[in-house]
Amino acid sequence: MNAAVTRSVRRHSVGWLVAANAVGLLLAVLLLRPGLNDLLAPLTYGRWMPLHLNWQLYGWCALPLVGVLFRFYLPDDDRAASAARFALGCWTATLFFGGLTWLAGQVGGKAFLDWTGAARSLWALAGLILWLVLMRQAARRNPLPAAWAWALLIALGAVPFVLYWAAGPGVYPAVNPDSGGPTGASLLGSTLGVIAIFGLLPWLLRLERVAGARTRWGCAAAFALSLLLYAGLGQGNTSHHQADQIAGLGSLALWIPLVWFYARSFVWARATRCWLAAAFAWWLLLVLTGWIGFLPGFSERVKFTNVLVAHAHLALAGLVTSLDVALLLQLGPGRAPRAGSFWLWQLGCAVQLGALFWLGWREGADPALLFGRGGPADLAYGLRLLGGGAMFAASVDWWRTYSSHATT
Repeated sequence: MNAAVTRSVRRHSVGWLVAANAVGLLLAVLLLRPGLNDLLAPLTYGRWMPLHLNWQLYGWCALPLVGVLFRFYLPDDDRAASAARFALGCWTATLFFGGLTWLAGQVGGKAFLDWTGAARSLWALAGLILWLVLMRQAARRNPLPAAWAWALLIALGAVPFVLYWAAGPGVYPAVNPDSGGPTGASLLGSTLGVIAIFGLLPWLLRLERVAGARTRWGCAAAFALSLLLYAGLGQGNTSHHQADQIAGLGSLALWIPLVWFYARSFVWARATRCWLAAAFAWWLLLVLTGWIGFLPGFSERVKFTNVLVAHAHLALAGLVTSLDVALLLQLGPGRAPRAGSFWLWQLGCAVQLGALFWLGWREGADPALLFGRGGPADLAYGLRLLGGGAMFAASVDWWRTYSSHATT
């Protein structure tokens, strides 16, 4: 991939991580000292939350994957580089405009689908521009992508329209009275989708295969069996007391060693290895805590508490962030983040998660403790702020690293 495109993807990705983390720090301060909301009014906690969530998802979490698509589909020339950088500029401008609308109170009320009014249309347009750039430049690539790659790219063309549709107020309510919440089947299905994406990454990154490795065929067979298991589970409003739902969700633990051996059947850049190891460690913790929290007795205690907040941070700040950094490093030559910032992020994340899990568990038994000053809630929120500060510092260090033109 063109070096200019690699630098642009890294800067846009980490830039949004820094911005979203800065908002996260503000939110952590407001949780610890709610009285500060009066000084910020009308830009209080609820106005800033959509920026933190959406900039993390559509900025930091999404753009490294866009970089993977660029690496696979774009020719290595200046014409493709200009088109890619234009698409990235449109994406970033729309995210910035969306932030302004959310601060103005223009939200749809659905988490991660807060696009309303003009922002909703512009967001769909930015996604369409990106897709058109990929289609046009893929047609210029020599040799042309394989049939499966064209099928994937054509399917991705539906994404901007689906997001536009899903963000509409008439599709489903922000709080759905007809839903009993996530089930073992729904969580299994969504996670299998993520596993499918990871399965494609080595191919889209054009990684060399380890000689004699056959794990990928075993993983393909296991994936087919998992889809059959998903199809056989009860769908809809099923109870978390049902054995099939518990077993179906628990089957995800089997995928951790399978995907680990699958990943090892490809040759990854040396700098990515610590990040991939961290991603798998966080994934193991995510699956185990998610399954335990789904069990009868545990679910009733931790539902709607800070345990769920911790679980979301475990997924995005732990698993996804570690994987995203590995993807950015795999896109092309460049300076890797310093080892110190790696450990700063991982330890900061661990402190934040530990505090939130501990608070959520206590909160489930005594919800009133959130309303007391100087008690466990202040301690946990203080640790959360400390961990978030460490993660913000690490992300700033990554920004400085990726702002450099030096290569290795």
